[in-house]
Amino acid sequence: MAETLLVTGAAGFIGSRFVESSRARGGSEIISVDATAHFAERPEHAKIDFGKIVDRDALFDWLRNKKPAISAVVHLGAITDTTATDELALQKQNVEYSQKLWNYCAENGVPLIYASSAATYGAGERGYADDEGIIPLLKPLNPYGESKRAFDEWALAEEKRGNAPPAWSGWKFFNVYGYGEAHKGRMASVVLHAYNQLKSNGVIKLFRSHREGIADGHQARDFVDVQDVVDVLRFAIDKPARRGIRNLGTGKARTFLDLARAVCKAAGRDEAISFIDTPPAIRDQYQYFTEARMERLRGLGYDKEFRSLEDGVTAYVERLTA
Repeated sequence: MAETLLVTGAAGFIGSRFVESSRARGGSEIISVDATAHFAERPEHAKIDFGKIVDRDALFDWLRNKKPAISAVVHLGAITDTTATDELALQKQNVEYSQKLWNYCAENGVPLIYASSAATYGAGERGYADDEGIIPLLKPLNPYGESKRAFDEWALAEEKRGNAPPAWSGWKFFNVYGYGEAHKGRMASVVLHAYNQLKSNGVIKLFRSHREGIADGHQARDFVDVQDVVDVLRFAIDKPARRGIRNLGTGKARTFLDLARAVCKAAGRDEAISFIDTPPAIRDQYQYFTEARMERLRGLGYDKEFRSLEDGVTAYVERLTA
């Protein structure tokens, strides 16, 4: 019997790649949830079979009326703009909507896989170990990160109350890049921005460091290819851990200079990199270093190697130029 997956944020970056991968793998019926218009207005999704499309605002009425047999919910829908300041909108979409999905899965015995975020770690004062005990103590640098942290904390409290899906996992995505993110505009990865700058102007612009002891371009992040993220989500469906909130990165921080050089090489260009001031409006929210601790995922038996930044950027640029 074919599995039936309900995917929220299906017309988004990671959601669309997850649906695409599920279709290529075969054996999955898909219920794709998002703002209906997104499925038609994003060219990168044109060849994807999204299956049954349900508008995100109508989802819970649809579930109540149709009562579909769902194998798992993959909840990727959210406001993901790290500069968003509308805390009420973030509360409604990122916290309350997620709570309703959690309760639906708990009441109907459906496994839940959901997207948390490395933004919950803030400036990294407490490190990047995915210790659930520190979640109430984390101090995100922006309202988006706080909305993700708030839901993580709520989920753990609900579990303690005895209200939880039969299997559930939250994944703290680090800096995800890859094909299918162009619609995100300024919130797309630095890889895409760097490629577009190189193509248009012949030079990649990186933010100058404003922190003593860190050279320009040596700000570092854990950059993870979207296909690796999709593979871990698939693993979480096939071999579900009973419960838990875990990191999803590569476990290795790389500098923005490394990234820019990889883009130049993948595009067949000489290195052309310059530096500009980080806008004052985001300086206080800027993370200078992130690196996922990956022991808890590995402890579940996930042994696949993550794609290197160079290999991931090369594959991405090849798809952009195909």
